[in-house]
Amino acid sequence: MGGPNGGVMELRDIEIFLVLAEELHFGRTAERLLISQARVSQAIRKQERRIGAALFERTSRTVRLTGVGRQLRDDLQPVYAGLHQSLERARLAARGVTGRLRVGMMPFNVVDLHPYWRVFRSRHPQWELEIRQEAYVDLFGRLREGEMDVLVTWLPVEEPDLTVGPVLCTDPRILAVSADHELARRTSVRLEMFADFQHAMAPDMPDYWEDGYLPFHTSEGRVIERGRPVTNAEELINRVGMGEIVHSFPSHVTRHWGMPNIRWIPVTDMAALSYALVWRTEAENEQIGALSAVVRELGATRF
Repeated sequence: MGGPNGGVMELRDIEIFLVLAEELHFGRTAERLLISQARVSQAIRKQERRIGAALFERTSRTVRLTGVGRQLRDDLQPVYAGLHQSLERARLAARGVTGRLRVGMMPFNVVDLHPYWRVFRSRHPQWELEIRQEAYVDLFGRLREGEMDVLVTWLPVEEPDLTVGPVLCTDPRILAVSADHELARRTSVRLEMFADFQHAMAPDMPDYWEDGYLPFHTSEGRVIERGRPVTNAEELINRVGMGEIVHSFPSHVTRHWGMPNIRWIPVTDMAALSYALVWRTEAENEQIGALSAVVRELGATRF
């Protein structure tokens, strides 16, 4: 993209600008792109000189886009996305790969689910299968925006534009508490006990979906209190280990986290949690259909 002085924005500088326009924080931008804050500042100053106008308003506490910055962001986002997708398709084609299926995971049992991934890859070597753990932020929104093709998440999912596919696994429920918690020596707990302690859930979840994981009330009508929301797994388990909260999990996490400061206690009266494939109905394609077929053929894993 040419500026008034004939300069051209390099691809890396475009990426830096767009990430800063999203984060509005030089430190987070540098961390996300694995570069220094000085490199971020240098790229922005260079573009502001070439364009002849400020792209961001900076104070000691805030970073905001200017009007010129907003216009540039809106113009560049679709161009950058299209270019990135073209380069990615070329990279895959060079390896003989004709498509890619991105699977976002809410459960932690990637290893337990390896049989599904292995069979899919062996049957469809022409497609790249990408499995990644997701942050606890607006998962349905990110699925709708195309950041992933399939989401593996707990049921129920009752969204009119999303299709619920086959179940991959069904897990009994356990409660995680710190090793010095008053419940730590118990061999089992009941849901009614949850009301005595603070829990944490992700922000802005549909009520029915959150309730499916952690009810808002016990069977006797007592409130199960939520504290400060969490957005990622490490924050969640660290707060449990510090004794700030207790948290219910599917039992497979005991094979994912071996932590001496955490105790896992079976919950006797919570229904098992099932995880299924979920995707945008209008985006269903051959790759999604093939993965669904593999899961249906192998059947659900039970623990």
